[in-house]
Amino acid sequence: MATYQIGVLNGDGIGPEIVQATVEVIAAAAEFAGTTTFDFVSLPMGWEGIEKHGEPIPAITKEKLLECHGWIMGPHDSSAYPPEQKEKRNPSGELRHTFDLYANIRPSKTMPGIKSVVGEADLVIFRENTEGFYPDRNMYAGLGEYMITPDIAVVNGVFTRKAAERIAHAAFRMAMQRKRKVTIVHKANVIRLGYGLFLDTCREVARQYPEVQVDDYHIDAMAAHLVRRAKDFDVIVTTNMFGDILSDLAGELVGSLGLAPSINTNDRQAMAQAAHGSAPDIAGKNIANPVGEMLSMVMLLDWLASRHQDQELHRIARLVEQSIMTTIEEGICTRDLGGDATTTEFTAAIIKRIGSGGK
Repeated sequence: MATYQIGVLNGDGIGPEIVQATVEVIAAAAEFAGTTTFDFVSLPMGWEGIEKHGEPIPAITKEKLLECHGWIMGPHDSSAYPPEQKEKRNPSGELRHTFDLYANIRPSKTMPGIKSVVGEADLVIFRENTEGFYPDRNMYAGLGEYMITPDIAVVNGVFTRKAAERIAHAAFRMAMQRKRKVTIVHKANVIRLGYGLFLDTCREVARQYPEVQVDDYHIDAMAAHLVRRAKDFDVIVTTNMFGDILSDLAGELVGSLGLAPSINTNDRQAMAQAAHGSAPDIAGKNIANPVGEMLSMVMLLDWLASRHQDQELHRIARLVEQSIMTTIEEGICTRDLGGDATTTEFTAAIIKRIGSGGK
């Protein structure tokens, strides 16, 4: 029986509610399968980290994460942190930077029982996670933005061949397991050097995957194409900011950003993290939707299964995924999806279906 150590970072706002709901569901699935155990290790993050250690991501958390097979991260409310903390990277950016989690993988897929505004769609966005126009992540030290005068702000965008190559390879490897189609999204017609380097490097990588069909779009055109014909896309690879924007758009188009999962990985470590925010306005009310976080953990299980050649993890992931889908299809869901179930009621319904094999 294999045991996997999973770091648990509850986060802020609705984070503790949806992360704990996810832990309960995964634990129930592991118990049902009877072949795998998870050692969940709670670590301070966000307000908990600030109150106990003076940092949103204290050193002890980073040290313990190195010992974990993977970890699940709740959303953070960094906009509400004390002024001295706002000057630093937010918890998500800090972990992505510290562990060089270069690939943010965000699928968007229509679900039974959830209304989609674009019909059927099943795509996955590979977002480069370490540079571009996100100044908290693209510098070795310091932040890449400056106030030249009180009325002039300058932001540096960083584009490297190394970063483009590795995110492109990750996207093309995924495409080989899917429909063998990759779409590159950029703005090389205007930001010719930065996005030109990204586009050219992705095309160079594409030549190593001759079985994969490749096309590319400018970001503004791509946003329109997603709205009009999301079903035509399979794997999308793009830069940090564009990937952030497009994945939020795609999540809403197929049903709700509250359903949108993601993982962040560097090929050796991975972090499950829902794409949505901390929703402090509904925190503690037991009405938050945990699906995005749960499906992020499903992605982490699949990632661990591939990394450790453990088919039991794939089976546990499918059991959790099927139980979530069955529950939603039967009309049991939280208020944001048109239902009346509380977070705990929804979680209990999923666990009940896990106990019957996902049916």
